Amino acid sequence: MKKLLVLTLLLASVQFSFAQKKEKLFNGKNLDGWVIYGTEKWYVEDGLLISESGPDKGYGYLGTEEQYDDFEITLEFKQEANGNSGVFIRSTVDGTKVSGWQVEVAPPGHDTGGIYESYGRGWLVKPDPEKDKYLKFGEWNKMKIVVKGDNVTSYLNGHEMVNFTDAKIGEGKGGVCLQIHDGGGIKVYWRNIVLKKL
Repeated sequence: MKKLLVLTLLLASVQFSFAQKKEKLFNGKNLDGWVIYGTEKWYVEDGLLISESGPDKGYGYLGTEEQYDDFEITLEFKQEANGNSGVFIRSTVDGTKVSGWQVEVAPPGHDTGGIYESYGRGWLVKPDPEKDKYLKFGEWNKMKIVVKGDNVTSYLNGHEMVNFTDAKIGEGKGGVCLQIHDGGGIKVYWRNIVLKKL
């Protein structure tokens, strides 16, 4: 009986620690835990996080207050209009100038899942063009990004898009940011943003 109790407590402890690792970054109600950079629009409606170009038609970012080193993040996005956006990892923002690495979220034919270094080396890796078929424009898409040490792997709707290793990324520090590209006419919906520390 005592052994059974110990085993039950041990299993409960393991399950609790596993559950603790997963963190909902978006609560479906407000922008608690996030910081808005720039004048573009970020708001919550019907349980969805919505990013939309404002009258300034500039770059905009929504960044986590917390920084994350090694992690796995899953999220869903749906694009309207231009739909040019992205998910930044280990990134910081000063005004609307971002330092870090973007996993691209873009309209068809524009390398969703690729990795871009803003204000630096530019495109580091793009997915093979035939993988563009995995993007469902105007519908919900599921993206997963795994960041471990100097390696980043992106997945779109269950398909690996890129697997990239880079020493500079390995040295990076910062949070997760969502982007609105400049130029105006952009609207992207987000939901189920969940991060697991590794």
